[in-house]
Amino acid sequence: MGQPGQSGHGRTGRTGRPGRPGPGRQGPRHQAGDRDRALLTLTEVEALARRAHAGQTDKAGRPYAEHLAAVAGGVRARGGSDEQIAAAWLHDAVEDGALTPAWLAGAALTERTKAMVRAVTKRPGEPVEAYTARILATPGALLVKEADLAHNADPARLAVLDAATRERLTVKYRRVRGLLGLA
Repeated sequence: MGQPGQSGHGRTGRTGRPGRPGPGRQGPRHQAGDRDRALLTLTEVEALARRAHAGQTDKAGRPYAEHLAAVAGGVRARGGSDEQIAAAWLHDAVEDGALTPAWLAGAALTERTKAMVRAVTKRPGEPVEAYTARILATPGALLVKEADLAHNADPARLAVLDAATRERLTVKYRRVRGLLGLA
């Protein structure tokens, strides 16, 4: 499991140590290429993501789980699959150090969900062109990133930031949307 961590995304505070949630409905069985075990349900993935980001806040000081819920809801509203919704809940977990790449590799998730999480995980020093190319090359990842960008660029969310930060992020998100063909 991941160790607590932070990134330069404005999230602060300690993260909880994630683990498999308590009793709940049984998840779907494995799919081709996945381990022979029950997969985490969306309810379990949500609980795990909330624990992994516990104590973190966004740049506006709001609980970071609100962003995760908004991205997952955005994926759902755009017709995303359960695999994409699971990836939305976990989209920042590895990048922020809330969960490790090793945890993700061994997680009871489909390989497709893991690939989407890896695709939307920005690597230190990575050029934005390489990042967006990886997203475009990974089936399902574009929808997750589209929902992420939509929430990040929400005018109401940006309005609470100082003018310089708001302008910097607006330019950044516009560029990423353009590289992804979402502009």
